[in-house]
Amino acid sequence: MLKYFYFLCFILVLELNQGIIPSYGTVPDQQNLHTPEWVDFDDKTDTLFFKDGQRRIDFVLVYEDESKKMTHKRSDRKKQKRKRQVYESNLINNGLHLEATRSVLDEKLIFVKVHAPWEVLCTYAEVMHIKLPLQHNDLKTRDSAFNWFSRFFRVDENIIKPEQEFFTAPFQKEHLSNFYIQDKDTFFNPATRSRIVHFILSRVEYATKNNVKKFGINKLLDTGIYKAAFPLHDSSFRHPSTDPNCPSERYLLYREWAHPKNIFKLQPLDFIRKYYGEKIGIYFAWLGFYTNMLTVAAVVGVGCFLYGCLTKDNCTWSQEVCDPNIGGNIIMCPQCDKVCTYWNLNITCESSKKLCIFDSFGTLVFAVFMGIWVTLFLEFWKRRQAELEYEWDTVEFLEQEEQVRPEYEARCTHVVMNEITQQEEHVPYTACGKCVRMTFCTSAIFFWILLIIASVVGIIVYRLSVFLVFSAKLSQHISGTEVIRKYLTPQTATSVTASLISFVVIMILNIIYEKVAILITDFELPRTQTDYENSLTTKMFLFQFVNYYSSCFYIAFFKGKFVGHPGSPVYWLGKYRNEECDPGGCLLELTTQLAIIVGGKAIWNNIQEVLLPLVKNLIGRYSAAAKSEKVVARWEHDYHLQPIGKLGLFYEYLEMVIQFGFVTLFVASFPLAPLLALINNMLEIRLDAWKLTTQFRRMVPQKAQDIGAWQPILQGIAILAVVTNAMIIAFTSDMIPRLVYYWSFSVPPYGSHSSHTMKGYINSTLSVFNISDFKNVSKPLSPWFGNQMTCRYRDLRYPPGHQHQYEHNIYYWHVIAAKLAFIIVMEHVIYFVKFIISYAIPDVSQKTKSKVKREKYLTQKLLHENDLKGVKKNMGKMADKIIKGADSTFRHKDE
Repeated sequence: MLKYFYFLCFILVLELNQGIIPSYGTVPDQQNLHTPEWVDFDDKTDTLFFKDGQRRIDFVLVYEDESKKMTHKRSDRKKQKRKRQVYESNLINNGLHLEATRSVLDEKLIFVKVHAPWEVLCTYAEVMHIKLPLQHNDLKTRDSAFNWFSRFFRVDENIIKPEQEFFTAPFQKEHLSNFYIQDKDTFFNPATRSRIVHFILSRVEYATKNNVKKFGINKLLDTGIYKAAFPLHDSSFRHPSTDPNCPSERYLLYREWAHPKNIFKLQPLDFIRKYYGEKIGIYFAWLGFYTNMLTVAAVVGVGCFLYGCLTKDNCTWSQEVCDPNIGGNIIMCPQCDKVCTYWNLNITCESSKKLCIFDSFGTLVFAVFMGIWVTLFLEFWKRRQAELEYEWDTVEFLEQEEQVRPEYEARCTHVVMNEITQQEEHVPYTACGKCVRMTFCTSAIFFWILLIIASVVGIIVYRLSVFLVFSAKLSQHISGTEVIRKYLTPQTATSVTASLISFVVIMILNIIYEKVAILITDFELPRTQTDYENSLTTKMFLFQFVNYYSSCFYIAFFKGKFVGHPGSPVYWLGKYRNEECDPGGCLLELTTQLAIIVGGKAIWNNIQEVLLPLVKNLIGRYSAAAKSEKVVARWEHDYHLQPIGKLGLFYEYLEMVIQFGFVTLFVASFPLAPLLALINNMLEIRLDAWKLTTQFRRMVPQKAQDIGAWQPILQGIAILAVVTNAMIIAFTSDMIPRLVYYWSFSVPPYGSHSSHTMKGYINSTLSVFNISDFKNVSKPLSPWFGNQMTCRYRDLRYPPGHQHQYEHNIYYWHVIAAKLAFIIVMEHVIYFVKFIISYAIPDVSQKTKSKVKREKYLTQKLLHENDLKGVKKNMGKMADKIIKGADSTFRHKDE
């Protein structure tokens, strides 16, 4: 009996599944083609409905009338028209309603409006596993302790009403009565309707060639059969709609979200998700969360910066550099061959004071804090993401089988046997061809990365060359123009000009490498759009990582580390002498590089994001206005907006992830980086919102569970940041040498002071060189001044006359041991704290878990148990009939 019950259930499930699988049409005969209804525009500018005022416009297709085209052959125009007619006929066969209207401004353009009726929406909602409301959320929620404070920054609830919370379940037509349906017209919101229609548009067939079906709106757009396909904005962003049935959500989004006056307000995320879909919503949720977390980092960073400013006057080693009796009497060796001259240490007085601001104890505290901050950010974001997954119904979101990219489909000329289905299928290349493609693409990626590194080497060669020029032209002694000379040293001039040139080169290479990455990915020929985006993400981030960070890595970890000593300098390429750091180290130069790149990148990107779409739309608007002063429909207004690219938010994510790298990887050298990032992101949120609501067509709403491939990239950067900041403090700053001197070399047996002090530190870090030991190739041309026969240079070596002259001394090895010990201890401490934090903070909060369990229980109770009860009831009646039949048979035999 139990087996029979399971068999009946299995049959029922099969029948249900077969009943909801739609057909996407075939290629009909010319006589059987269905065509859209043709209507004239009725001068209702804000209408979102067909001419009957009842059927809502869910999507708009735009094409150019083939009879009026002059750019193609007549035979090509006929083929295009045939494909379009077949496609529209199949759309009608799939239950969609089409209404065509000719453009008011350009009579060649035809707008085909698409409407999905109730039955079609229900059918495809079930196919796409769209989760829809069952009943109100009846779980009690406790208000946060910070609600009283955050309400001052929230959007007015009287303007944008909070979304009602529902328990949801995947839609099923046979359980329609169990779903919360107050009004059929509003049960599916506009974003869901557009997503369903786009799902159909992407799968409807329009031609068959060599037994291979051609289908989907994307390929029709690529081939120029249609010029555009988009859902409508519901109103103008400048004023509410004149249609009383329109909620004017676009206007509300602009007024309460995108307008600059809302820069300090929280974002209406649920409203954004409702209008644009989950993929846009999750981006702005992540960007807003990242910006909020940056507030804490910025406050701590500013605090460390102010601490450095307040303590710089008490910086003993800087005072020694500026003291005319100490720094003024120290003659430094030339930093380049022949043309460079001897110079006084005290000309670096100003740079040493600035260095005290950034190279202080606060830097160490801030580096440790940022190592913990980045872990807190990622862990709390996981919790927030889990909440959004539940609230936005993407917890158990199942990706439908993704449509093959038209570019992939067009190359499918090889036939192979599918191991799973044991059926023949078409692929664009054989296994050998795929191997060749991957080898070529990998080689191309490495080639371009090496080219980026070559550009960095070019900047280094520029630094080495221009330093010679500045050293020869700029006087090394404080003389007539004292105010200028003490700031404009050869090191400062070289550093600033090299940083500016590096920024320009980076921005130019970005444009080139973006196109190269797209070309390589196109050649790879990924099967689906997700595969394409993931592949492009990896390449673009790799290129951008090397491009943006390579110059910073050079200054932080290579510059001034391998220079030898004046008697035996180290040369680049056998020609260029390695450049040295200032007596205070390279930290200030790294800070300058970061400030120029981070600040310049933010300004450039924001100008580019605002000006480009604005100028394009202004040109299109004025050209359209010049043609006619007629009233224009909403679909025609939207057509003249800029289209969203195929990659959508890819470049916005890339920009923010690169910024995240600057904020975390090198923050030990620039504690103001989080503050600059915070200011930039506050503007970025509003600029991105402004672009979406005013300059671009409405995007097709898409589901998204999380931020995708960017999450592991952020985690990788967070791990690398601990190492880079530990190494910056150890090898780039002078903190470890100062600590070693204070605790070991300022007092006996190595020092002469009776107590621990920083006095004499500068003298201990400058080694002595006898000018008679200069080689002819590096001996300065300028005459020696004074009676001294020695000069000083930045290193820890034995003096001339010592049995180990010019070799590293005991202080050097103590410092190296301390640096290595510091790196190991700092990394292990921070990684241990990161592990504890990751373990202590669950990815999903208890409140969210309860909601998910409650929803599953209701789904089980309302949908599945009712089915089982019905089956049991029917089977009980069948069993009674069988028993009665058996009893009557036995009675006849007995008789």
